[in-house]
Amino acid sequence: MNFEDFIVNVPDFPKKGIIFKDISPLLANNFSEMIAEMGKLVDWTEIDVIAGIESRGFILGSGLAARYSKGFIPVRKKGKLPPPVISHSYDLEYGSDTLEIKPNASSKRVLIVDDVLATGGTMKAAITLCEKANYKVSGLMVLINLKFLNTFEQDGIKVKSILNY
Repeated sequence: MNFEDFIVNVPDFPKKGIIFKDISPLLANNFSEMIAEMGKLVDWTEIDVIAGIESRGFILGSGLAARYSKGFIPVRKKGKLPPPVISHSYDLEYGSDTLEIKPNASSKRVLIVDDVLATGGTMKAAITLCEKANYKVSGLMVLINLKFLNTFEQDGIKVKSILNY
């Protein structure tokens, strides 16, 4: 199956010069197949929980967590989780943002999931947050990797993806 056929390019969104990759048609038509394909890229014996980055990372991460019987941790935008939280502010291609996560009492191996990797600012912030919260980052996954914008790797962990541009 060619998942790329279900990705719609939206020019000048969320701001002029950005081409947004809309995954809505893929989610509506091939969600199970997409989750299965993403799941093939992971050694599930090395993952305890999945951290999904708001908001499309929630969709992909919870789909993977349900399919592979793993826990799910939301990485949310500032002010969306009740206290206590750990926060991290960062810059991205078109502004700045802050992510938050709940503290974690025991060390767990985490797979961080998001929809698109562009320059890596959000992924790097999620890694920092997970490490501050006592998670060991064991994997990084996105649906779409915009490789023309990044060569992202963190501590020898490469980002896995099923679509690359």
